[in-house]
Amino acid sequence: MTQDPFGWIDAERTRRERAGLVRVLRPREAGSPALDLSGNDYLGLARHPEVTGAAADAARHWGAGATGSRLVSGTTELHARLEAELAAFCGAEAALVFSSGYAANLAVLTALAGRGTLVVSDAGNHASLIDGCRLSRAATAVVPHSDTGAVRKVLAGHDGPGLVVSDSVFSVDGDAAALPELAAACREHGAALVVDDAHGLGVLGAGGRGGPYAAGLAGAPDVVTTVTLSKSLGSQGGAVLGPARVIEHLVNTARTFIFDTGLAPAATGAALAALRLLCREPERADRARGVAAELYGRLTASGLSASRPDAAVVSVRAPSPETALGWAADCRVAGLEVGCFRPPSVPDGVSRLRLTARADLTGARITDAVETILRTAPPSARRPARDQGQE
Repeated sequence: MTQDPFGWIDAERTRRERAGLVRVLRPREAGSPALDLSGNDYLGLARHPEVTGAAADAARHWGAGATGSRLVSGTTELHARLEAELAAFCGAEAALVFSSGYAANLAVLTALAGRGTLVVSDAGNHASLIDGCRLSRAATAVVPHSDTGAVRKVLAGHDGPGLVVSDSVFSVDGDAAALPELAAACREHGAALVVDDAHGLGVLGAGGRGGPYAAGLAGAPDVVTTVTLSKSLGSQGGAVLGPARVIEHLVNTARTFIFDTGLAPAATGAALAALRLLCREPERADRARGVAAELYGRLTASGLSASRPDAAVVSVRAPSPETALGWAADCRVAGLEVGCFRPPSVPDGVSRLRLTARADLTGARITDAVETILRTAPPSARRPARDQGQE
């Protein structure tokens, strides 16, 4: 009898079903009336007419796709403009645009680390950073979340090149890394610092210039930043910002740049328009943080356990994966889309509803969201009355 080569998949699915960890795709409708707090459109720019108009204009002028690698035919004038303006906005010497933030993180770690390099990675880092560490073939030390002392200890025990990598804002709970302290630890031991600012760009720093800018690290010769264009800028793609010699090195060695088709003109044009709009309306960054603080304050005051936001992400803890799934489904039925994070996406194994604050939310919409979450909350998600307000 011929053995089924994929028979093991059925057993894996059964295991996921029993653990409440099955994931499914749910296509969304255009123009849905539901309030969306599940995406990462922090500044409310994904549907802004200037941004969508720029995307359409770019597609008409340059075509639907980039047609090739950035080193062949995939670089347009739009790419060059976006790189120049993004670098200037964030205070970096140079920038390089990739087809995704994931590709940007893989590029940095595989091109800047290798055999003989020690990479020190925060336990709460995004999956793209984890994969980049693995693909780099460098020795990797995973340190406890937000433990600068552990970073120093690991670096002190290594004699050779070092690279410390951290999110600026961690995507699960929305807490910010201690970037000044991390930079100091790196400089004590001659290591470089790589910061994934996916959730910081557009939200942290003066006018949304990002976590490294807010930490006084903009333009530093030993700091490299990666960003995504798909969150605050409402488009698609990613970029690396840093010293010009680092960017030139990536152009020549980063496989996710050399062998990948360039970012589509529509996404490039949209990101450029969003960046220019943010320059004109820097108050959007403050508004996004303010909305997150209000969500946190009102939910915790009502007895839910939520993460205190440093940027625009608020996580509300659920007792189990099944409870989180049911809670998110009930919110959806009530017209509110929320994220649902379960293992293995959460490093601590605690399931959560993940809420995205948006700069374009009105007071009435914030109230609608809070009331829906509270109305659908399972009793087991609430803290005892004596513990409320203690987050």
